[in-house]
Amino acid sequence: MNSFRSILALPRVIVTGLLLSLSLASFISSTSEIRAQTPSAIGDNPIVFTADEVTNNQELGIIKASGSVEISHNNQVLLADTISYNQRQDMVTASGNVSLLEQSGHVLFAEYMEISGDFKTGIIRDLRIRLADNARIAASGARRTNGTHTEMRNAVYSPCDSCASKPDQPPLWQVKAKKIVHDQKEKLIEYYDAWMEISGVPVVYTPYFSHPDPTVKRKSGFLTPGMGGSTSLGTAVSVPYFYAIAPNKDVTITPTITSKEGLLMAGEYRQRYTNGNLEASGSLTYDSNDELRGHIDSTGRFDIDQKWRWGFDAKRSTDDTYLRRYSFPSSRTLTSRAYVEGFSRRNYLAVDSYAFQGTAVEDDPGQSPLVLPMIEYSSLSDVGKFGARTSFNASSVVMTRSEGTDTRRISVGGGWHLPHIGRLGDVTDFSATVRGDLYHVNNLTRSDSENDYNGFSGRIHPQLKADWRLPLARQHGSVSQIVEPLASVIVSPYGGNDTKIPNEDSIDLEFDDTNLFSANKFTGFDRVESGPRINYGLKWGLVGSKGGHTTVFAGQSYRLKEDDTFAAGSGLEGRLSDFVGRVNISPGSHLDLIYRTRLDKDNLAPKRNEVQMSVGPPALRMSTNYVFFDSQNDAEFSGREEISGAVSAQLDRFWRSSISGRYDLQDDGDLRNIALNLVYECECFTFSTTISRQFYEDRDLRPNDTILFKLTFKTLGDVQTGLSNVGG
Repeated sequence: MNSFRSILALPRVIVTGLLLSLSLASFISSTSEIRAQTPSAIGDNPIVFTADEVTNNQELGIIKASGSVEISHNNQVLLADTISYNQRQDMVTASGNVSLLEQSGHVLFAEYMEISGDFKTGIIRDLRIRLADNARIAASGARRTNGTHTEMRNAVYSPCDSCASKPDQPPLWQVKAKKIVHDQKEKLIEYYDAWMEISGVPVVYTPYFSHPDPTVKRKSGFLTPGMGGSTSLGTAVSVPYFYAIAPNKDVTITPTITSKEGLLMAGEYRQRYTNGNLEASGSLTYDSNDELRGHIDSTGRFDIDQKWRWGFDAKRSTDDTYLRRYSFPSSRTLTSRAYVEGFSRRNYLAVDSYAFQGTAVEDDPGQSPLVLPMIEYSSLSDVGKFGARTSFNASSVVMTRSEGTDTRRISVGGGWHLPHIGRLGDVTDFSATVRGDLYHVNNLTRSDSENDYNGFSGRIHPQLKADWRLPLARQHGSVSQIVEPLASVIVSPYGGNDTKIPNEDSIDLEFDDTNLFSANKFTGFDRVESGPRINYGLKWGLVGSKGGHTTVFAGQSYRLKEDDTFAAGSGLEGRLSDFVGRVNISPGSHLDLIYRTRLDKDNLAPKRNEVQMSVGPPALRMSTNYVFFDSQNDAEFSGREEISGAVSAQLDRFWRSSISGRYDLQDDGDLRNIALNLVYECECFTFSTTISRQFYEDRDLRPNDTILFKLTFKTLGDVQTGLSNVGG
């Protein structure tokens, strides 16, 4: 037997399979023998072998290494206190603090390992595995085959960290099994004769189940079933199935069986392209009245090239209450859209089409327009002499209805814009614009005539505008004070809103601080603000060095003559408008307050109030939102007054809770909804309980009580169940 120890001032022996030309009298030649006798294991890739001490028995063909032994080969690293390699059997035996780091990121730990020279096949005793996502598997023993199949007996799996102060206690949850098989080729972890424990207490048994290993982002299979129920639907059980069609597309099919309404089929399809993505979802059912009900909700976004893109949104339902009855996301109006748009420097072109479906009881499908097409173009020039720019805008729309008015409009406009900074630091923006609108309508109902109008109408609307502001600042220690007066003067001719011109896009006007200085306070093209007028306001603020700030703004509008285009109650119907204001207070991270108001110009009575407040640290934070506004004539929506709020508390490191509600303050008042939520969350587990009541009624929808439990096990998925009582 030849014995070799580290010499020549080298603290460790380093062996590489690349050095084949040295003599057999050295340790490196022994490594050459390993390579020569195991070409399949090592191939053209070198190994790196380090140890404190190595002995080579050439007669038996056994090399032994001890003292922090490390073998690296094919991006795999084997560490142990002692390693013995049998050249004739091509077998490595490792003992003492054994660990094997694999290319996938998994790490195997053991006290004893007997494995082939290529690290692919062998047996392991007292195995522990740390997977790539930090989940762990422990087993009394295991057999490894072909480097891709590890069969473990008497095994335990858990992604939970052990308690540092009580390491002997079991993790929060774990799965014990007679046998666990990790198939790295199929990227699957399988459990046989298994049961789940929570805090050491067995709660669920199953003869078999499986889940993807951490290297898998998507894998076909059944997802965690869901169970619930309600008075209207009865008991409901959902069993979703996920199918990974390809790396860039997948589909989820979710059949839900209800005891009172039969089978509901829902599905979701997702696909990503090199130039965009597609998401489509929908559902279908025959209810107890033998009516076919369902919905579709799809979105697509695609790039044509660097300048152009197109997309669509498809949102439709068979009836108004279906989405809310079956707990799908819903809104008052379902908007479907298809469009193409292009960007080029400061030019923009869009071609749109829209279809609408109202879900409120007062919505008339015959009055919902089909918009096809709507074309918009805008262009802004480069900076010219004195910093001036020119702009050009064009718009066209065609709206048709099965009942009511059909409208076709073409609008073309342009302008000249000049910014100027004065000697005092005041900023003035001058603009001169003109716009022409041409309409053709059918069946237009007019307030000044008993007969509907059919034919052409139009207008030309020029306008001059000057915006001025003077920001003034002063420093007080660590606080900066800012005072900024603002004003705008607008001159345009009177009129322009003939009754032969329809009003499709300017019905609802909300006068507030955000549009006080707008050239046209109406939201669309169909109505214009006319006549000479001036808007003015004052902004005051404090800004701290640590980011805290407070701002206050108030303003008003004045016109030379009253404009009957503005509806009564809008705040703009007189020569002097109502006062509008805004207060923002945020001295730090523990308080945020926004207050917006509109006050009657004569008696300062509130016509509109909005309060949004959030106060407190994360340990106990309260938020509230109050909304009040008067109704106005000819508005689509009535007045409104309601208050909503929520209180959330971080009870400790793991527990948090919240309560929220919404109350309608109009008339006699009515509680709309209330909900209580309790959540436990740690690194491997989330449990949430939600108790809520909805008081809303609409046709076949009744007040609804819901209790929902949801458990999320890291790496395994969700378990959700609940009970809903409708009409209670």
